[in-house]
Amino acid sequence: MRALTRIRHYVKAVRQAKRNRSDLAGWLLRRPQILFSTMMFESALLFANRLDPKLKELAELKTAGLVNCEFCLDIGSALAQSAGLTEQQLADLPRYRTSDAYTDLEKLVIAFAEAMTATPAVDLEDLRTTLLTHLSKSQLAELAATIAWENQRARLNQGLGVRPTGMAEGGMCALPERPAK
Repeated sequence: MRALTRIRHYVKAVRQAKRNRSDLAGWLLRRPQILFSTMMFESALLFANRLDPKLKELAELKTAGLVNCEFCLDIGSALAQSAGLTEQQLADLPRYRTSDAYTDLEKLVIAFAEAMTATPAVDLEDLRTTLLTHLSKSQLAELAATIAWENQRARLNQGLGVRPTGMAEGGMCALPERPAK
């Protein structure tokens, strides 16, 4: 059931695109095997349903903000609101540690995304151990795969110059961040 709900949210977000609709497809159509493999991995993550979609969206948005992918922030903000994230949560992502908008688990998920996105990835062992007190191993595997894929997706989009499409227009949009030093 979660997968069907997420598919509806994706379709709704894509329908809201107002400009630059063909940026990514225009590039990937040139390499069909890359397009196909991208679609397969996107589908696999979409149908992986052990982890609450809200936690996935938080992790993806934090990653997109740190990598500074405007397209990912655009679609991610639209999807996050569909998943139940509040405008306050979107606004507070850069200062999540001190925000009252997040639960302790949400803060751990965001910290894990931040640590996995850092180059090199840092401080993962303690976060992984703490997350395993709240999540099953399969949920943590899904979270790690989601964050890793968002890193790949955001960097591919930036490398190809994929621009935002306006999917989050009219609503709150998460902003790019400077990585913590």
